[in-house]
Amino acid sequence: MAGQITIRKAEGTWTVRAGGAVLGESQNALELIEDGYPPVIYFPRADIAMAFLDQTDKVTNCPYKGDATYFSVVTKSQTLSNTVWTYETPLDSVARIKNHLAFYTSEGVAVEQI
Repeated sequence: MAGQITIRKAEGTWTVRAGGAVLGESQNALELIEDGYPPVIYFPRADIAMAFLDQTDKVTNCPYKGDATYFSVVTKSQTLSNTVWTYETPLDSVARIKNHLAFYTSEGVAVEQI
């Protein structure tokens, strides 16, 4: 249930890079901790260079967070398909992640505390 999810401010400054490009840096990132999964850093949209992102048709559903929509990261050298996800209308229990983006950290994408 929703009690399995904890959302808190991520300490410090976080950055996300893909294909050699810095996509964003934030001191306002959130850390989402869900039972059975590693913590995920969610970046405020305002702190991400949205010009690098192309929304895709992919949608998935989480019974605890709602429907996730996806973006691909487009850099000069490559397109990383469905690497970014967001909850446009998250469930009330996780409303803090609205207008935030999370990144899969495989395929040349790095999310790091700096």
